[in-house]
Amino acid sequence: MSEGKKKEFDKKELKAKIEKATERLSLLERQAREAKIPILITFDGFSAAGKGLQINRLIQAMDPRGFDVFAFGKEGEESKMHPFLWRYAIQTPADGRIAIFDTSWYRHVQKDLFDGKTKESELDDAFYDICAFEQQLIDSGMVLIKLFLSISQKEQKRRFEKLEDSKETSWRVNSNDWKRNAQYEKFEKINENMIARSENKQAPWIIIDANEGETASLAIMLAVIERLEKALADHAKGNRSGKYTGPIPEKDQYKKGILSKVDLTKSLEKKEYKEKLDKLQKKIEKLHSELYRQRIPVVLCFEGWDAAGKGGAIKRLTSHMDPRGYKVCPTPAPNSVEKAHHYLWRFWNNVPKDGHIAIYDRTWYGRVMVERIEGFCTEDDWRRAYKEINDFEAHLIHSGAVVLKFWIDIDKDEQERRFNERVINPAKQWKITDEDWRNREKWDRYEEAVNEMIANTSTEAAPWIVVEGNSKLYARIKVLKAVVKTLEEKIEEVEKVKG
Repeated sequence: MSEGKKKEFDKKELKAKIEKATERLSLLERQAREAKIPILITFDGFSAAGKGLQINRLIQAMDPRGFDVFAFGKEGEESKMHPFLWRYAIQTPADGRIAIFDTSWYRHVQKDLFDGKTKESELDDAFYDICAFEQQLIDSGMVLIKLFLSISQKEQKRRFEKLEDSKETSWRVNSNDWKRNAQYEKFEKINENMIARSENKQAPWIIIDANEGETASLAIMLAVIERLEKALADHAKGNRSGKYTGPIPEKDQYKKGILSKVDLTKSLEKKEYKEKLDKLQKKIEKLHSELYRQRIPVVLCFEGWDAAGKGGAIKRLTSHMDPRGYKVCPTPAPNSVEKAHHYLWRFWNNVPKDGHIAIYDRTWYGRVMVERIEGFCTEDDWRRAYKEINDFEAHLIHSGAVVLKFWIDIDKDEQERRFNERVINPAKQWKITDEDWRNREKWDRYEEAVNEMIANTSTEAAPWIVVEGNSKLYARIKVLKAVVKTLEEKIEEVEKVKG
C-alpha cells in the first residue's frame, strides 16, 4: 500500500472510530442523565492546545439541553474579590447534568504561578484546597474527568504564529503566551508538579497528546466513555462513593460534652447592657469601614437551639453597619435546585467578597445536625462532613477571610418559656411552628450531635464560641465583644503585613 493510500485509509478508519465513539457517548450521556449522575469535565493544558476545538467536538455527541460550557479566563474583578475556588464551585453541575470547564481551578497553580500572580509560599495551601474540593465532589457522587492537553514547544509556536497571522484570531495570543513558549521547559515542570501533587485514583489526570487534532478528539471521547461506563456500572450495582473510613466514636461519647459545662446562669443588668451595647456598636461601625478599606472578608455563623436568640443577636450586630457592606443569609430547608447540588453549593453562592461581611443565620452545620437527626443524609455523609466543613472553612481562611462561629445555648425550660411566649404574642406567632415543638422531643439527640459537632469542627483558625443564652442581654454582648476583638486583631495583623 502506497504512503498516500495508507494515510487515506488511516483517516477513514479514524473517522469511523470517532463516529462509533460519538454514538456510544450519546447513549451514555442519556443514561447518566436518567440516573441523575452529575458530571464535571475539565480541560486544562498548554495554550493553543485546542481546548476550545476539542470541547466543541466532544459536545457534538451530547444533547445541548443537558450540558453547560464555562470558559474561565483571567479572573475578573468580581472573581478576584473571592476565594479562587469560588467561581468554579458556583458552576458545578446539578444531578443529571454535565458541566464542561475550559480551564479549571488548576490555572491558580499553573499559569498564575508562572506569571507570578500566585506565590510559591501559597502553593501548599492551594493544592490542599484543590484536592479537598475535588474529593468533596467525588464523594458526593460526581464524576470528575480531568483532561490535560499537551503539545510540543514547536507545535505551540506554529499555532501561535498562525493565530497572529489573522486579525480575527490575533487577540488570542498575548505576551505571556509567548513568554511561556520561550520558557517551555520551566512551564512544563510546573505542569508536571501540578499533576503529581493533585493525582487522585478516583479522578486521575488523563494526558492527551493534542499535536494531532482528530487523534486527540478520539482519545478524549474514549476517556470520557470509559469513565461514564464505570460510573453507570457502579450506579447499577449500588456501589456508592464517599464511604466514611475514619474513626467511629464510642457509644455515648458525646452525651456529655461541652454543652453540659455551659453556665446558663450568667446574666446582665439592663443598664449595664445598654452602656456596653452602645460602645460596642460604635466600635463595629468603625471596624466595618476599616474592613472595607483593607478588603478583609468576614464570615459570621450563627447556630443554636430554636428560640435561642440568633435573630436578636444578628439585629444588634448589624445595627450600625453599612447595609451595602453586609448580607444576612438565612438558611431554610433546601429547595429542589439546592438539593440537586452538593450541600455546600448554596453556601458557596453567598461567600462574601473582599471587604464584605456574610452573616449566616444557620449554616452548613445543618449537615451534621438536622440532616443527621432527621435522616436527610446517610451516616457516611454526615460523618464525612466534619472534614469537608473544616476544609471549606480553611479555604475561606486561606483566602484571607475571618471565620467566626457562634453556638447560642439555652436550656430546655427556657426554650419552652420562649415558645409559649411566641404562641400568645400575635407579633411573634410566625416564629413558632409545629416542627419546633417536634424538635423538642429530640433534644437529647440534638445535644449529643452538637457536642460532637463542636468537638470535631472547632479549629484554631475557626473556633466555636459557645454563648450562654438564657439571658438575651448577656448573649448579645458576648457576641458583639467576640466580633470586635477578632476584627481588631485581624485588622492589626493585616496592617503589620502591609507594613
